[in-house]
Amino acid sequence: MRYCGRDFTLNELDQIKSLIKENPQFHRAGLSRKVCQMFQWFKPDGKLKEMSCRVAMLRMQTDGLIKLPEPLGVKHPPRKNDPTPATDPQKLIHCPVNQLPQLQLQMVNKNNSSLWNEYIQRYHYLGFTPLPGAQLRYFITAKNQILALTGFGAAAWQTSPRDKFIGWDHEQRKNNLHLIVNNARFLILPWIQSKNLASKILALHAKQLPDDWGEKYKIRPVLLETFVQKDRYKGTCYKAANWRNVGQTKGRGKLGPPGKISVPIKDVWLYPLNKHFKSLLKK
Repeated sequence: MRYCGRDFTLNELDQIKSLIKENPQFHRAGLSRKVCQMFQWFKPDGKLKEMSCRVAMLRMQTDGLIKLPEPLGVKHPPRKNDPTPATDPQKLIHCPVNQLPQLQLQMVNKNNSSLWNEYIQRYHYLGFTPLPGAQLRYFITAKNQILALTGFGAAAWQTSPRDKFIGWDHEQRKNNLHLIVNNARFLILPWIQSKNLASKILALHAKQLPDDWGEKYKIRPVLLETFVQKDRYKGTCYKAANWRNVGQTKGRGKLGPPGKISVPIKDVWLYPLNKHFKSLLKK
């Protein structure tokens, strides 16, 4: 069975169940570390893939395959995402991007993470949900004024248009998927009306993100991907920034039945960060 991009055999599931039964003192974090060590499940930078393992085991429990120990902390009801004055609308800015002060990409840190979350929850049509796995989030500013926000995370496990464009097989995808980064969120704040701003931001990311990602995760990505919902957007800014539309999703989602549209259909856009990206992804 596949969880979080890894196939688990029946024997491995039995090993996880035995580990839980024989170590009642283990909490969930300890179990995830032990399972990663047991199955040699590492991130490309050599660290244990603990969070993916924890999510995988939670999904195994949901599917009735294992029974995890109770969480250590008391689970409190989720906090309401009521907006604060920090994200209230600002004065309208209406000018082309070449008349704005110099743009800066500022990575989100622990001090301003909740502010990024609040902006996305308040103004992005998808709202805020945590990005899975490796990720980088940014504020795009001009003279310390926030104009836009972006979020990049783990690539989709599989999507037919992208995979056909690359031309890789299952094993190559499994080994090299970490070299693709997904642009999961892109929000220009509604009071910012600046022609060509979106494509300018994408161009800045294409230059800066590989270095930022490499510094944080010791991996240099070779391809960016994103999914643009067809009934909402045309992907004009991606086209202007030289991204390539390689097809569209089938609208099934991760768990949808074949032949039935259960989620919105999206265009698949790609941007190579390395001219040899196909050969690197097919190693």
